[in-house]
Amino acid sequence: MKAFLMIGQSNMAGRGDLCDVEPIKNPHCYMLRMGRWIEMSEPVNPDRPVTVNGRGGSGISLAARFADEYAKKYGEDVGLIPAAYGGTSLSDWQPGGILFDHAVAISKIAQRSSRIIGILWHQGEYDANLMKNVSTYRERFINMTDALFHELELAEDTPIIIGGVGDFLDTYTPLSLPLGRELNRELQGIRQYRPNVAFASAEGLTCKNDNIHFDSVSLRIFGKRYFTEYEKLIEKKKANSSSE
Repeated sequence: MKAFLMIGQSNMAGRGDLCDVEPIKNPHCYMLRMGRWIEMSEPVNPDRPVTVNGRGGSGISLAARFADEYAKKYGEDVGLIPAAYGGTSLSDWQPGGILFDHAVAISKIAQRSSRIIGILWHQGEYDANLMKNVSTYRERFINMTDALFHELELAEDTPIIIGGVGDFLDTYTPLSLPLGRELNRELQGIRQYRPNVAFASAEGLTCKNDNIHFDSVSLRIFGKRYFTEYEKLIEKKKANSSSE
């Protein structure tokens, strides 16, 4: 089975209300539970209690649509490895930390029965409050992903898809998160330093009434954007291989 690792904070884990969109049912899509692959259902990444029409609970994620698009395109089984955790900073994901070690551990379990062919990352809301967090984001992200690739023995061209934070972030309260646009520019710039990285834009996507989490409809759109960017990396890789 081919597999994708889900890492980041709450908008990767998914906070979309379960009743707002139709469930995705695809017998070729799986998720890891206790080291075993089971048929995908949402929430894929339950890092919080599950709530319906509630604020902040685990729910719809972008990864479910991504997996569905992959399975439809390639006609093969695909698995999701959920390791995202809400309310976490990029510093929390650095090598040696609990989140990093947990992602490595469950990925190695998944590798017993699958091959990891990509990483889905969404994080940044926590770091959008201070310019020092934004200005050092690229360096810290590259440090984290390089260590992750080393631990999991992934090929250096394994795709990493990262997503932008929402345009609505600067309206979030009670905290001030005014640097969302600056952070998005930093996220996009990572592609200049790592050709295996693609950026999925969050432009035009809408949020729940908390002004920090994408709503369910937007997460379905976002998942498709992630897959589109993944496809671009694969096509680029094929083009480079044929020209050698």
